[in-house]
Amino acid sequence: MGEGVDPTHMCQNLVHKVAQSKQLMAVTDPDILVLFESWLDELEYEVAACLKQHPQSTAEELANTLGLSKRGADFILAKLEREEKIPGG
Repeated sequence: MGEGVDPTHMCQNLVHKVAQSKQLMAVTDPDILVLFESWLDELEYEVAACLKQHPQSTAEELANTLGLSKRGADFILAKLEREEKIPGG
């Protein structure tokens, strides 16, 4: 024995997937998505402007200056580099 499908595990997995779908639907609401994209554009502009004034700034310095988390600053820097909006480092 011990082979086959565990219905309890399948139900738990299904419930988890449905909950995850509902969370994703909430995040992808068109109105919220537009606001998020606008906010991200503003942050990118602020980071790029800060880098023009202080080109040697690290992600940590940018985070402190702009009130971001270090992880957030890393994300925006990587995005700007990938999109070639700032020179790669």
